[in-house]
Amino acid sequence: MIEPREQLTLDLAGLFAGGNVLAANIEWIALAPHLDAEIKIDASELTALGTMGETSWTSIGLLAQRVASAVIESLLRKGLLIGDGPHHMGIRERDEAVRAGHWRPLSAVAHYFSRWSDAGSGEDVHVTRHRTLTDLVREHGAPPSHLTERVEKDQRQTLSQPRRSALDTLFRRRATCRNFDTGSLLGEADFSDLLHRVLGCHDVVEVIPGAMGLKKSNPSGGGLHPLEAYLLVRGVEGFASGLYHYHVAEHALEPLTPLDADAAYELANRFVAGQDFFSNAHVLVVLTARFRRTFWKYRNHPKAYRAIVLEAGHVSQNLYLAATELGLGAYVTAAINEIDIEKALGLDPLQESPIVVCGFGPRADRRTMLEFDPLGTVWDENGRRR
Repeated sequence: MIEPREQLTLDLAGLFAGGNVLAANIEWIALAPHLDAEIKIDASELTALGTMGETSWTSIGLLAQRVASAVIESLLRKGLLIGDGPHHMGIRERDEAVRAGHWRPLSAVAHYFSRWSDAGSGEDVHVTRHRTLTDLVREHGAPPSHLTERVEKDQRQTLSQPRRSALDTLFRRRATCRNFDTGSLLGEADFSDLLHRVLGCHDVVEVIPGAMGLKKSNPSGGGLHPLEAYLLVRGVEGFASGLYHYHVAEHALEPLTPLDADAAYELANRFVAGQDFFSNAHVLVVLTARFRRTFWKYRNHPKAYRAIVLEAGHVSQNLYLAATELGLGAYVTAAINEIDIEKALGLDPLQESPIVVCGFGPRADRRTMLEFDPLGTVWDENGRRR
């Protein structure tokens, strides 16, 4: 995909002439998921790319009849043209991996180039944790209205009073936790119960010979359940700190990387982009997507990637409710360093990549970090846990 980007520079001549102070210059940026970086191209390279197909191989001799040799060589060096020689093998294999994965081009670009690395390690512009709501209103004005109203009030049809159940109580107690009890351990029984209810499977069935399916607690596009759970355990009875993979069928943890307490906290903080109120959780759950599990059925499909992202939302809500029922705190965040997580877990982002990070554990007795609890179901007026 080619993106035009406007670069603004100070125009002193225009300033002294009483005209525009800023001069605009357009740069062309190529976004290719088989490459590790954005690639700047010039107008001649842009024109050349527009004359070539993406499927059939073309001899360099024929191509040189309509594109300057210098442009061809530049595009080959940048990896936007792919040669069949041995020195292009690495780039060619990455390009073939994108094609073989049945990615929709727009989805591949959106996924690959929205991933973060090292965000939040300092005062990062991507993370707004140090800017209050007052700061944001002062900078950007009031937010859009909290309500949408499509007809006049006298045209609305009032519904009957809702009947109450235990689920209502659970929903009212559900709140994002930013205050975890770092001095305690999460009990093994609560840890086990929550993992099985939220992430485990209730059954494994052979739908047709050679095609296995899972029955889980959340809906999934095509019933394929492409999400995996990797755990960063920091404070659970009976489990050493470190990285684990959760085996959904056997309800078991697969140890990956042992970590001491300091290393586990540092990695947690990196995972959640410096949001230290989230890195204090006793367990961080990285929900990754095995894209080919979904794309195997929905090949080059415009909705396949969206279905995967929606599924992560279903799982995170189940985690909130299961944690709330057990009296635990929980959260979900999309402000994560996907690239750092991929490196820690040894993942290829075109095959498997993080979607969100969730966390859970015992709440602290006192609130030190602000939480959104307007019903007062978690904290009393003095900031003590109810």
